[in-house]
Amino acid sequence: MTSKSVEDFRLTVLNPRGRDPEQEFRDLPAPGEGAHPPINFHGFAACTRGAFHHDTRRAIAENTSVLLLLRGDFRASERALANLKKHGRTVVVSLKETGLHQIAQQLSNRARLSRFMKIVAQADGCIATTPEAAEIYQSARWRLTRVAFIPTPYPLEDQRWNFCLPPDEQSGIFVGTREWDVPSRNHFAALLVARQLCDATGEPVTLVNLDGHQARRLLGELKFPEGKLHVIEKWKSYPNYLRDVARHKIVLQLDRSHVPGQVAGDALLCRIPCVGGDGAIERIAFSKTCGEGRTITQIASTALDLLKNADLRGAIVAESEQRALEHLSFQAVRCQLAKFFAQFA
Repeated sequence: MTSKSVEDFRLTVLNPRGRDPEQEFRDLPAPGEGAHPPINFHGFAACTRGAFHHDTRRAIAENTSVLLLLRGDFRASERALANLKKHGRTVVVSLKETGLHQIAQQLSNRARLSRFMKIVAQADGCIATTPEAAEIYQSARWRLTRVAFIPTPYPLEDQRWNFCLPPDEQSGIFVGTREWDVPSRNHFAALLVARQLCDATGEPVTLVNLDGHQARRLLGELKFPEGKLHVIEKWKSYPNYLRDVARHKIVLQLDRSHVPGQVAGDALLCRIPCVGGDGAIERIAFSKTCGEGRTITQIASTALDLLKNADLRGAIVAESEQRALEHLSFQAVRCQLAKFFAQFA
């Protein structure tokens, strides 16, 4: 594949009848510009200078290959697939929510499972944003090939998306998860580890609580030292959220959901270490500090070392940035997408 064919490749991402804003990505938006930041599935459109739509007719009009997202009861996705194929489009599919717990929940319904199996068989291929989802798609397609794990990209090459702060402006621990009611997130355990680290180092802890009074009562039971717990309780734009994250020494989580890995992606844009978590991006960019194959005690020990040692933090950030540029940057993922779709030409 030539460099020109990679540069010319454009992808349309279609989320049928979804609520995400439609958006053209002819140029990469700066932080705060555009209807949606160029991350997650919008990142696939953005890295190829493509488009994100929820209207099938507009997706067809783009005259490009299409990544069709499966959401809800899959009825809208099923209709969209038939319409796209009728117009001769190459269509690959992906579940919109791809954590293992989310896949299990979606496919526990007989009607959804039936539609999923039919859609996966009729599509030209599948793109998975985690290795585990790729295995599920491959099993569902039996002997059919054309399944690829392609991680969600981040605009690491663009300095406008570099939220790095000098080390002397960083302090504390940012807890990357926030869902108390999802067992595999292990949010409560992450907060216990954060409190332990706070006791040992005096470093403050920051977390997001958008669940109101009930979550505040739970936090009160954890008995953080006075003045050491900072709770963000108002929704913030993505750039402002990243500016908050960047003020910390590390991001901490104990997630075991095998998700695509936005917590680690946020840490990459902030150039700080991500400790714990087993998302796809965690495993690629933060292989020495992620939670895959490590106990909670080991993760806590790694976090403690990083909080105490600025040189160690710098080394982890440098290594993660290099690996991310090779595998997760817009250029890297655009090449992966172009190569995958080239087999359908």
